[in-house]
Amino acid sequence: MSADRSTKRLLIELLFGAAGMFAFAIFVMPPMYDLFCEITGLGGKTKGAYEAVEVKVDTSREVEVQFLTSNNALMPWGFYPSETKVVVHPGEARRVTFIAKNTTSNDMVAQAIPSMVPNNTAEYFHKTECFCFHNQPLAAGESAELDLIFIVDPDLPASVNSLTLSYTLFDITDSVSGPVAQLQ
Repeated sequence: MSADRSTKRLLIELLFGAAGMFAFAIFVMPPMYDLFCEITGLGGKTKGAYEAVEVKVDTSREVEVQFLTSNNALMPWGFYPSETKVVVHPGEARRVTFIAKNTTSNDMVAQAIPSMVPNNTAEYFHKTECFCFHNQPLAAGESAELDLIFIVDPDLPASVNSLTLSYTLFDITDSVSGPVAQLQ
């Protein structure tokens, strides 16, 4: 085999290898990561709605819960918590309001994705009501108060006295069928 043929063959193999790695990273890794996080509780993913049960409030302990918000790169809305942090007793239900404002001249739909730090504490943070459970349609220029009601589990390890809940807001207008006005 000549040097030119072996170089072309190597180039083709490298191109196919790169395309395979790209496809693996885009199509295989995200579902695997989600499954891994769900099984292990790592990654800070919070669960869906929590069915509130009678829990004894631990008044001897306080936990600070901080709230962070960010927008995906393509999301132009204003989005922030009304309070950046609250102090709660484990077992106590607490309401916090987030503000969303559609700063565009178009009707849009958003979805908030939560994440919890430290990662291993997500199972101790229970959302009984959360705007993140539903799409958030807003007409052009409209704003809304979005509620979160949560309980920090009394079984939260004693070594943890601070939690950070962050939300990233995504524009999902193109993936929702029908006009935004019909969703409200």
